[in-house]
Amino acid sequence: MLVILETAGVTVGYDGRPVLRDISLGVAPGEVVALLGANGSGKSTLVKAIVGLTPAASGSIRLFGEPLGRLRNRSRIGYVPQRIGVSSGVPATVREVVAAGRLARRGFLRPGGKAGKLAIDSALVAVGLAGMSHRPVSSLSGGQQQRTLIARALAGQPELLIMDEPTAGVDAASQAALAAALRQFSGNGGTVIVVLHELGPLAPLISRTVVLHGGQIVHDGPPLPPAAGHDCPEHVHIHPHAPAAEPARWEL
Repeated sequence: MLVILETAGVTVGYDGRPVLRDISLGVAPGEVVALLGANGSGKSTLVKAIVGLTPAASGSIRLFGEPLGRLRNRSRIGYVPQRIGVSSGVPATVREVVAAGRLARRGFLRPGGKAGKLAIDSALVAVGLAGMSHRPVSSLSGGQQQRTLIARALAGQPELLIMDEPTAGVDAASQAALAAALRQFSGNGGTVIVVLHELGPLAPLISRTVVLHGGQIVHDGPPLPPAAGHDCPEHVHIHPHAPAAEPARWEL
């Protein structure tokens, strides 16, 4: 069976301190996988290792059957980082930022063409920003900036979409727009890996959850129902798969 992502014994560390230990994971086409866990459990480090931003100290990562370092077509992957820094640097409109998502597919020197314009338009519609395409990104709310990053990834027409905490700190409207965009993407056969603190509005879309604790996978399987009182703002998130002696506190 074709596997979109396969990691085997992946270990990642910073300054000699291991953050991820012996991560072995496979993701099949069409899956929508949520990476869950407490702050510091290694979720963001794992997705950065998968896209090649953070090198693995040991183990292997394969995408679309190819070793990460020899992946020939990077446009098959769309990556949405955390929102920090989206509006910094040279002023740009929403459309200009989204258009940057086409660069991996066409290169820097080739013109965009009709197909590129249609892909950008479609991505803007998917995240509900078609009417804001000419606004400066710096003028948008945090949730709208996050939607801009998602549209940038979608504009590249990837097969695998990887997102790092796309719902963190964004408004309900942006969370609903994200859910709608992911529903469309996965409905068209796309594969999704998304880092989350909790499933929230994305819960109906998630086919599988992978829970990290202390840099290791402690659960890999179907989503589990939240504990009673989970929606209370004062609730301390203690995941049922975290070791009892070290409860995983999920900050909201």
